[in-house]
Amino acid sequence: MVKGLIGTSDTGSSFVRRPPRLGDEVYNAIYAQLMSLKIPPGGRISVDSLVRELGVSQTPIREALSRLEALGLVVKTHLIGYSAAPQLDKDRLQQLYELRLLLEPFAAGRAAVNMTDEAIDALEKVDKDMRSARNDDPRLAYGEFAQSDSAFHDLIAIGSGNLLIHETLARLHTHVHLFRLFFHARATTDANDEHERIITAIRQKDSAAAETAMRDHVERSRKRFMVIFGGE
Repeated sequence: MVKGLIGTSDTGSSFVRRPPRLGDEVYNAIYAQLMSLKIPPGGRISVDSLVRELGVSQTPIREALSRLEALGLVVKTHLIGYSAAPQLDKDRLQQLYELRLLLEPFAAGRAAVNMTDEAIDALEKVDKDMRSARNDDPRLAYGEFAQSDSAFHDLIAIGSGNLLIHETLARLHTHVHLFRLFFHARATTDANDEHERIITAIRQKDSAAAETAMRDHVERSRKRFMVIFGGE
């Protein structure tokens, strides 16, 4: 349960003080439910139910839902309220991967040339966090991995030096929609191994190897997620 903290004012009276990270904790909790399909695609999202479940007021719930709406994970309908966004269909998923294969290998190749040592250190830190993340709740763990995976690819897109590529990929919110296709722990292990090869190539400033490693990663990812539609 996510709760506020009780404090005392200068006059001695009690007041409720929101923890600085309460908003992020509420956001992460709802994000994890969406990513792990506890809240199914198209499912109604009851603010009152989340208030009871998370033990917070409506304010941080609504703030979190607004952030998730910006990601394309939540849809707000006038006079109806919030619901989880519809799931990607097979054609949309295929188109998404066609675009990724056009943009991300090129971005990785350019990142190998353009990324500073500090930027590569940041990339390695995200990768390390992904490998070391532990959470007793598998849904939260899966949600955390999805967020880190998105950050990993975002850093590479930024590192390419091509802002149009970064903006295009960011608008698609690729990774949140991919991981929401199905709750699949094996995908996280495979992705970690593939990320390591990408980082190694970028660290070595090997543009061709980085491009190849990213293309292989995207292709393997496509095969993993197309399984839900019964094929590649």
